[in-house]
Amino acid sequence: MIDRRFVPDCFVLVRRLASDRRVARRVRLALAGLVVYLACPLDLVPDFIPVIGLLDDALAVVLVLRYVVRSGGPGLVREHWPGSEQSLQLVLSAAQKPGG
Repeated sequence: MIDRRFVPDCFVLVRRLASDRRVARRVRLALAGLVVYLACPLDLVPDFIPVIGLLDDALAVVLVLRYVVRSGGPGLVREHWPGSEQSLQLVLSAAQKPGG
């Protein structure tokens, strides 16, 4: 079961990664772009459409986190993750390449 703090923990993770100077500039820009995309009221699929309306947001998060993990490694994500170990494992597994 996912902790109710999962989404706030993801925001904290993105903020911490974006402010970490060890993270490559291009990765920090991707993180900033993710925040702008999630905050923007215009989406590829409108959020008012049940279930699939939130999928584009979830896909954007997964793709950016995959980019972060590939660039800096899972240790960097682990270092900045504020939540539970179970939630961290979900984040890391979502960021892994399928079958990899």
